[in-house]
Amino acid sequence: MTLVLIVDDVPAMAEQYAYDLKRLRGYETLIAKSGRTALESLTRDSIDCVILDLEMPGMDGFEVLRSVERLGLRVPIIVYTGTGDYDRCVQAIRLGAYSFIDKAEPMERVVQEVENAIERRRLTEQVTLLRRGFGLESPLVGTSPALARLKEAIVRIAPVPSPALIVGESGTGKELVARELHRLGANPKGPFVAINSAALPHELVESELFGHERGAFTGANATRKGAFEAASGGTLFLDEIGDLPAAAQAKLLRVIEERKVTRLGGNKTIDVNARVVAATHRDLEKEVAEGRFREDLFYRLNVHVLRVPPLRDRLSDVPALVEHLVASTCERFGMRTKTLAPDVVEALMAYDWRRNNIRELRNVVERMLIAVDGDELTLNAMPSELRQRTTHHAPRALSDAPRTFEEQKQEAERQIIVQALERNGWQITKTAKELGLADHASLLKIMRRLGVQKDT
Repeated sequence: MTLVLIVDDVPAMAEQYAYDLKRLRGYETLIAKSGRTALESLTRDSIDCVILDLEMPGMDGFEVLRSVERLGLRVPIIVYTGTGDYDRCVQAIRLGAYSFIDKAEPMERVVQEVENAIERRRLTEQVTLLRRGFGLESPLVGTSPALARLKEAIVRIAPVPSPALIVGESGTGKELVARELHRLGANPKGPFVAINSAALPHELVESELFGHERGAFTGANATRKGAFEAASGGTLFLDEIGDLPAAAQAKLLRVIEERKVTRLGGNKTIDVNARVVAATHRDLEKEVAEGRFREDLFYRLNVHVLRVPPLRDRLSDVPALVEHLVASTCERFGMRTKTLAPDVVEALMAYDWRRNNIRELRNVVERMLIAVDGDELTLNAMPSELRQRTTHHAPRALSDAPRTFEEQKQEAERQIIVQALERNGWQITKTAKELGLADHASLLKIMRRLGVQKDT
C-alpha cells in the first residue's frame, strides 16, 4: 500500500487531491491541515510521499522542510504553490524538497511526480543496500591519521551493545559516526532512529522519547509510540543530548538502566531493547559541574567515548571530501559533474573551517557549484570572505610557487605543534604528554628545529 500525506490548510484542496490520487492510481492518503500536524504524522505513520503546500499560516512549508531535515526523516516531499512565485519553489528544493508543482497543473502531472519521487526513493534505498553489501559504503570520507583512529574505534566499539557518547564540534559528522556504529553493530537491519534534542520543543521532548497515551495532554488525540519503542531492536541516536531538559534526563537515565518505558498518561511498562548512542558539541563535564546535566546520566552514557576530530585536524582529507561533495551535490541538483582547479583545492586546505567544519565546507562547495556555469571551479568562484581569510591564514597556499615535499611537511609539523601548544596554554610538559612525546625536552627540541616560540 502506498501512503501519501497531503499537507494543506485548505480542506477542499487537500480532499480533492486525495480523491484524485485514489481515483487515478489507487493511492491511500492522509490529510494534515497544518505543518505541526504533518510532522506528527511523519513521525508516527509510514509515509511514502508528501505533497506540501508552501503557503500556510503558522508553521509554513519551509519550516516543515527544515524540521524534516532536523529530525532526520527520509521521505520525498513535493511542494506546491498557487502564487506562481517559483523563486520560493527553488528555495524549497534547496531545503530538501524533491520537486515542485503549481496548483493549477493537471492531476495526471501530479500523479506522475508522486510516482517518480517514490521510484527514486526505492532505487536510492536499493543502491544503498548494494553498496553496504559489497562494502562500498564509506560515509566517513578520508584517510588521515585522525580519521583512521576514529574508524578503528568505531570498529572496536560497534559490536558492544552498551551506550556510546560521540563528542565533537558542530558540523564534524557525529550522526555519520552514529550510523556507522549501527551499520557495523550486532543488528544493522534493525531500525535507526535519530532525534535532535535541540530541535524539539521542551514540552514535547518526553512525548517524543517515551510516547504518550490518548488524552495524556491537550492535542494527544491518539496513542503514539515514542522513539525508544520505534528504535527497539536497533539504535536510538540522541543528538545534542546536552540540550535535554532536566526532567527528561531523569527519565532517560531510568529507561537506559531498566530497558523499560512508560508512555505519558499511561501506567503500563513496555520492554525496549535499543542501543543508545548520544552526541554533543558541549563539554558535558563542565555542564555537570555547573548543574545543567545530571552526573549519573553522564557516567551512564560515558561508557564508550568517540571523539570526532575537527576538520582543521584532518586537512589532508579535504581533497577527498571536496571530490565527494562535488559529486553528490551535482547528482542532487541534476548537474554535470564539475572539477576543481588545483589552486582551489590548495586554498580549501589552507582554510581552518573553524566555524562549522564539514558542514561549512559542504555549503561552500554548493555555493561554488551554483555560481559557476563552466565545468571547472576556479578561485574566482570561492566566496570572497573565505578567500580573504584563507589568504590571511596561509598566504603561501595561494602562491603560484609550488612547495616542495619538505616544505609542506615542515608546515604540517608546525601546525600540529602550535595547535597543541594553544590547546594546552603553552604548557610544555602537558603538550608533550598529549602528543605522545617522551618528555618535555623532546618537544623543546622540535620547537627549536621548527622555529616555534610563543611570540611568533
